[in-house]
Amino acid sequence: MTRVLALLCAAIAFALPLSLLAGRVWIDPFDPQTHNAALILFELRLPRAVLALVVGAGLGAAGAAMQGYLRNPLADPGLFGIAPGAALGAVLSFWTGWAATGWALPLFALIGAAGAMALLALIAGRSGGIALFTLAGLMIASLAGALMSLAISLSPTPFAMSEIVVWLMGAVADRSWREVWIAAPLTAAGIAVLITAGRSLDALTLGDMAARSLGVDPRRLQALLILGIGLTVGAGVAVAGIIGFVGLIVPHLIRPLTDRRPSSIIVPSALAGALLLLLADVLCRVLPVAGGELRLGIALSLIGAPFFLALLLRMRRGLA
Repeated sequence: MTRVLALLCAAIAFALPLSLLAGRVWIDPFDPQTHNAALILFELRLPRAVLALVVGAGLGAAGAAMQGYLRNPLADPGLFGIAPGAALGAVLSFWTGWAATGWALPLFALIGAAGAMALLALIAGRSGGIALFTLAGLMIASLAGALMSLAISLSPTPFAMSEIVVWLMGAVADRSWREVWIAAPLTAAGIAVLITAGRSLDALTLGDMAARSLGVDPRRLQALLILGIGLTVGAGVAVAGIIGFVGLIVPHLIRPLTDRRPSSIIVPSALAGALLLLLADVLCRVLPVAGGELRLGIALSLIGAPFFLALLLRMRRGLA
């Protein structure tokens, strides 16, 4: 476990300087002829890289916790409806025009995530059943998706519709330290909550009845997961838009390197998620794309969809 954490930290320490130097304009820090190098590094690329680490860590930890809770290796944080709820809040900020005013966009997104969390707790919190909890999350995600489509179709101006569509693709480009200060404390708090739920998730692998006999309170565990995933995913969506598949991919890559207990996977998944998003963002910057750069959400979908298909095929062969 310690070795895995050390390797992931070393990989991040190696990838972070690379992310600062890479881009359409590669920066040579030892070249005195490089103009505005310090400004580009510390005001443009460093906050972008740090934000990629923060968002990736939150999504990775949330995916590991969710797969442990549902005991399903195909579970993804988006299933809880919190990410679509946050996205709906952000879409409404564009639709009403408030997105142009300072902190309104992340604030609307966080309110949307909080609303989805409250609705999920209201629907599924009393029974403590995993099935109802999952179905409630799917219902919230479907409702939020439908409302987002309605907002796009009724968009007051073509500019607002364009802004909504581009934002939903997900990216950490053109972000500043402001977004880092929004996402970092919320994500750190969310990961801490998920770590707190780790032992209960371990007990849950023995079955519901065994977990209850070991003193696990299903309602408390659900509350911890709603809070932890709400903070990590909501903060990520609030500053970067929809970025999928991180919470699906990362736990699968980490699980064989640990003892497979959910509590042992959360922290390594956070580090691996941070590394994955940082490297994916570097790839988006260096790939030649007409009219700009590849959006991070699209890049992760192009990576995640084949990965998801490979998992399905492997599960199918295992059932055959």
